[in-house]
Amino acid sequence: MLKLNSVVETPLSDHVLEELIPKAKDYALMHGAGMRSKTNFSQDSLLVAPFALLPSTFPRVEFEKAVSIQTILNELVHRVAHDYSFLKETLKNACEVDDFTKKLFEIYEFIQKEGPTQPLSLGLLRSDLMLDSNSSSLKCRWKQIEINTIASGFGWLGPVSSEIHRYVLTELGHHEKIKNLPENLALSGLCEGMIEAWTLFNDPKAAILFLVEDITYNICDQRFHEFEIKRLNPHIRVIRQTLTQIATESRLSEDKTLLVEGVPVAVVYFRAGYTPDHYYSQVEWDARLMIERSTAIKCPSIHYHLAGAKKIQQALASEGVLEKFLTSPAQIQQVRDIFTGLWSLDYDTNGDAAVELALKTPAKFVLKPQREGGGNNVYGDHIADALLSMAGTQERSAWILMEKIIPPVQSNYLIRADSAIQCSDIVSELGIYGVIIGDKNHIISNRQVGHMLRSKASTADEGGVAGGAGALDSPYLV
Repeated sequence: MLKLNSVVETPLSDHVLEELIPKAKDYALMHGAGMRSKTNFSQDSLLVAPFALLPSTFPRVEFEKAVSIQTILNELVHRVAHDYSFLKETLKNACEVDDFTKKLFEIYEFIQKEGPTQPLSLGLLRSDLMLDSNSSSLKCRWKQIEINTIASGFGWLGPVSSEIHRYVLTELGHHEKIKNLPENLALSGLCEGMIEAWTLFNDPKAAILFLVEDITYNICDQRFHEFEIKRLNPHIRVIRQTLTQIATESRLSEDKTLLVEGVPVAVVYFRAGYTPDHYYSQVEWDARLMIERSTAIKCPSIHYHLAGAKKIQQALASEGVLEKFLTSPAQIQQVRDIFTGLWSLDYDTNGDAAVELALKTPAKFVLKPQREGGGNNVYGDHIADALLSMAGTQERSAWILMEKIIPPVQSNYLIRADSAIQCSDIVSELGIYGVIIGDKNHIISNRQVGHMLRSKASTADEGGVAGGAGALDSPYLV
């Protein structure tokens, strides 16, 4: 396994760690890198979010490539989302066996038949990638893991990670290295996207609605969006409600304006609704439909949500498909270069061949369902168990097979509340944010707005920070 050099020589001495770690924890917590405890929840207390003590080395050229391609990926998602035939054909088998995808598509079909009330969509997207060291070359190239079209978090936790690392490098006496931490304006960029959509709605009395979970553990990441919106435009009201609350406390006016607490809604920003767990009954599905039928600009609209499905990602990697959505040969090649191996598991010869491939060498693959939010993938020896349990059923059509990316490792310290600290090998995942606004025929805005990095132990499969395995990080460009 390829190993990258750490930003400073490790391990650090016990004396340095004993002095630095409490300072770094306090700095992180006092600058908004906090989360509510899942084991001892209280609205009045925060724990420091897990973070890497040092920034992680990342090749500058690959970082710049990831930044430059984001607007192309934004456009790709936008065009895929507005292609009814492609969405229907690609998700057909998944809808037959996955009830969640089916219900989402039923809402999409309803809107298609009724006619969209609001032609504009707002996309706050995040393309997640990893460096791939499958070759013996030291020049790793990045490969895309997925693109998130709903609840793309870390808009604040990404930038604050850079601030933590600027402080840590200063404390360690490495002031000269701070210049290699790239500027990260993700929070302002994402919030400016919401404000631009709010402005296009053209009602100064309208609010931005944050659709949230019943309990929000990752509260800092969400609240800082609210605070930034208020800083950029003090006149915009932000309302937080759950799907259940929307169902019981909101309504559509005669012209299909969404009224929440009697206030018209200009933009709905989904931080919930991406997993079946958020829909307790038909009540929540009715609320989702009401939102989609409204004049509010959705982030994401139902078709953007569907465009982020794993089956769509797999289909786009198939030969000749990108050409349906992108016209520039250079752009098509750029996107194709970032795809890793992706296979359908439909019940046909290709799907059967993919199953045989996975059963033969399971360590080389990841099994992915049509779910967002982390913790859903199947790895290694568990792949065989999962595939065998699906034998004789149509369930496997709702999954895809992805070639496992082998990222380089580097030494770092993952800092968590009340846990022992040790130097260990970690791997990192980079996310690049994009903002896009437009309708079926026109794109009004399309830009890249920032990044995030999260890291995990090299032995861990899942890397979600909210789930506890991952840690906040920032790239140190070399």
